[in-house]
Amino acid sequence: MKKKKLRLLSLTLALIIVTVCLFSSFFSANAEIYNKIVAIVNDDIITLYELNKRIKEMTGKDPFWLKKYNKEEYEQLCKRVLDLLINNKLAESKAKELGIKVSEADVDEEIRRIEEAQGLTHEQFLNILKKHGLTYQEYREQIKRNIQRMQIMEFEVRSRIVISDKKIKEYYEKHKDEFRTAGKVRIASIFLKVENPNDPNEVQEAMRKAEVIMSRIQAGQDFSDLAEEFSEGPGADNGGDLGYFSLDELDPELRKIVENMNVGDVKGPILRPFGIQIIKLLDKKKAGIKPLKEVKKYIYKILYNQEIEKRYSAWLKELRRKAYIKIMF
Repeated sequence: MKKKKLRLLSLTLALIIVTVCLFSSFFSANAEIYNKIVAIVNDDIITLYELNKRIKEMTGKDPFWLKKYNKEEYEQLCKRVLDLLINNKLAESKAKELGIKVSEADVDEEIRRIEEAQGLTHEQFLNILKKHGLTYQEYREQIKRNIQRMQIMEFEVRSRIVISDKKIKEYYEKHKDEFRTAGKVRIASIFLKVENPNDPNEVQEAMRKAEVIMSRIQAGQDFSDLAEEFSEGPGADNGGDLGYFSLDELDPELRKIVENMNVGDVKGPILRPFGIQIIKLLDKKKAGIKPLKEVKKYIYKILYNQEIEKRYSAWLKELRRKAYIKIMF
């Protein structure tokens, strides 16, 4: 009985040792693949892990799934992403050489700026990152690289860029359609709500009230005063002023009315889906092309950014020419 127990114990130990060896060799093989060097850039390396991680960040697709089910797409992605990673390594190395450092505070400030520009809370921003398969830390790294890139351009490229008035004018002449605008109108409104549009008595009551207001306007009373007194719609506190609208933004019925009005004209009562409206045309701007002086700064920015990208690409090309790069993929 004792011998039987010893034999059973020995067999169990043997199975455990074999299992451990199998798992060790499995994880060892996977670790080797995981840490496989796919490129050498001067004194730095890029691993397969970095490559696959960036592919997932950029595409949202699992690299191993891609490799299995769409090998051609995976290989094309690998080439493009590896090229990007090499450029990043070269830029990071140059940043160190130039003494350029991006602090965590710089990254925080940029993220705050992005959130404010998009009108998002920090929690909403994090949820958007999650939907795109990005962790907050991964996004912070992307922002850090972008800031670093801008600082390198500031140091190496930007100071030598000059955009002449001649270039700005040439761009304007070639791209006039970009600056074409639809007609715009500035409208003031007195709006009387109808709680139940299907009730003819309620509609009739609102219409009678609107007709009384209209007669007071025709008698010379100030539109804005009447809007503040009676309007139940937007802009009531501002004399009914709704601001400017592109004609394309107006519904077809209202657009047709407004197009046939002159500045200062008042039209109404107008039956609307949820009430009765009286409108006054405060201003009218014809459709046309914005003058050069109005879009000059905008064009300057476009040409400036184009020149930065062109010079940055040339700068990177020169860095690559001087660097030791060996692709092992």
